[in-house]
Amino acid sequence: MTAAGFRRIALSLEGVEEYSHAGLPAFSCRSRKFASLASQAEGYGNLMLTLEQQAAFLEEAPEIFLPIPGGWERWDHAYSPGGGERGLLTGALRTAWKLRMIRTQRQAEKKPYGGAQRNNR
Repeated sequence: MTAAGFRRIALSLEGVEEYSHAGLPAFSCRSRKFASLASQAEGYGNLMLTLEQQAAFLEEAPEIFLPIPGGWERWDHAYSPGGGERGLLTGALRTAWKLRMIRTQRQAEKKPYGGAQRNNR
């Protein structure tokens, strides 16, 4: 899978936008990052996955996915080397996207008025 293929799959998901994060391509939905091409020069793409999801992808394809301890937002990062199988990478990108969608929805539900700003006039 090339960086262009990674980008094409990411942008095919509903509501995804590409933006520059520290000068490198990143992908967000609902204004929250779920994937990036931060290491595209080395042939890697970055995915925001839970530890359990990482373990599942690593078990299924250890030759494609590498665990990268990160701790950002208490999540770890998994990278998929550039030569990864398209079906697995599509599934991993979709998993990271869905996780971000669910997490963002839960955060909005915790806020008063469904996440809307309260007007204190």
